[in-house]
This record gives sequence, C-alpha cells and structure tokens, in this order.
Amino acid sequence: MWDYNQKVMDHFLHPRNVGEMPEPDAVGEVGNMTCGDALKLFLKVSPDGRIEDVKFQTFGCASAIASSSVLTEIVKGMTLSEAEKVTNKDIVEVLGELPEEKMHCSVMGMEALQAAIANYKGVSTPLSSETSEHEGRIVCKCFGVTDVKIRRVVKENNLHTAEQVTNYCKAGGACGSCLDSIQEIIDGIWRGAASEKTESSADSFGKLSPVRKVLRIQEIIEKEIKPLLEKDGGSIELIDINENEVMVKLAGRCASCPASQVTLKHTVEGKLREFASRSLSVKNVD
Repeated sequence: MWDYNQKVMDHFLHPRNVGEMPEPDAVGEVGNMTCGDALKLFLKVSPDGRIEDVKFQTFGCASAIASSSVLTEIVKGMTLSEAEKVTNKDIVEVLGELPEEKMHCSVMGMEALQAAIANYKGVSTPLSSETSEHEGRIVCKCFGVTDVKIRRVVKENNLHTAEQVTNYCKAGGACGSCLDSIQEIIDGIWRGAASEKTESSADSFGKLSPVRKVLRIQEIIEKEIKPLLEKDGGSIELIDINENEVMVKLAGRCASCPASQVTLKHTVEGKLREFASRSLSVKNVD
C-alpha cells in the first residue's frame, strides 16, 4: 500500500470534476488502458480564451485519479496561455507529494492538458494519443514510450537514472529489457549539457584580459586543485600563463612523487580544462 498523504486521498476518494462533458471545445487524451493508465480531459473555453469548465475521465490508480482531479482545480479559470505553463511539478506541489514511483501520473495530467490545448488550437502535438506512438523511436515496447518522450521527461525533471525515468513515464517498468537503452539516452543528454557548458566557459575565458585570466586560473587552483593535493601532503603554485600554457610549480610531496606527471595531467590540467577552457595545457616548472 502506497503511503499517500491526506490531500491525495481526498482527491482520490472525492475526485472533483469527474465525467464526460457534452460538446466540449477541446479534448486531450493520453495513455492507454492496456498499459494501465489513461486520461481524457475535456475543456470548455470562453470567447476570450479562458477555461470556463473542465472535466476528466481516467483509468488508473489513486495517484492518477488524484492528479487528474487536482489538475482540473488548478486550470479552471485560467487563460489558455496560463494553462500552457502548468507542469507536472505544479500538480505534485498542490497535492503536497506523490510517491516517487507514481510521478508518471502527474506527467500524464500535464500531457493531457497540453494535448487538449493543442486540440483547441487545431495543431498536432506529440503528446496526443494519435501521434505519440509515431513520434520518435520506440524505446520501451511494453509501454510504447519513445526516445523523444524520454528526453523530454529527463530534461524537464532533471532525471539521471533509468529507475527515475520509469517512475516518471513507466518506460522500462515491465520486462526491463530497455533499461540500458534508457540509461544511454540519459547519459547522452547530460554529457551534451556538460560539453555545452564547457564550451561556453572556454569562450568566456578566451575573452578575458591577461590579468583576468591569471585571476581566474588562480581561483581554480585555490578552490578546486590545491585542496585535493593537500590531502596527500602536496601543494601547487601558479608561476605564469603563456597564451594557453599554464606554468605551475608542484610543491610538498607532489614535487618528489613518482606519479607527479599523472597528477599534473589528470588533476591539475583536468580541473583547469573543466572550469576554465579545454584549450589549456599545464607545464611544471622546477
């Protein structure tokens, strides 16, 4: 039995705005009953673009019902432009919390809302039930989850493990054969983000004045490098910078250590490239 808080239980036992809406202005449908969860959202929109009424029908667990119920309360009275900004995090925040394994229910609510708004505007969306199975490459065959959806969920919720992805969109939650593929997608996303960050840092470092470059290198040495060397009785001193070559002097145990070149390459140069510029190289000055 999941440990649900009082608000989740209230929306589960007494869901708001349940039922089918006659002649709705928009309908959003996501999920699949064969996979265990499905949600259909109905909107009635005023001439000035405000959501006058909203109803839902859902097939799912307590979390799915509670997420759908609270979503209707959140968006009722909003303009469509305001409703477009509602995320699964907003649903969870209003509910107070959801078990990590049930976060996919809040995502389903967000997707249904986005699909309904797209339906009202007459545009297609990869979140709609008609197109979701054809948008991108199917990674999880059990639940029909594509790489496009996995990437979106990972970025929006800052996920880093395949288990987290399963919690947010069910991918990998059945046979588990796709878990390695999911992890590869996750790792690729964050490697790319780290690379972009490093490239941005390199660009900004190259534009610094010589004095500012020295100060930046000195700051990295003091905060990131020296504490690591001091743990083993070593130390380091910045001597000079000549274009992309940083000249330093290893001290303490590092000065006489047989592995000093390894320290110089992997620790000193590695940190400078990570925090300043990938074009930097390091030379030890005796």
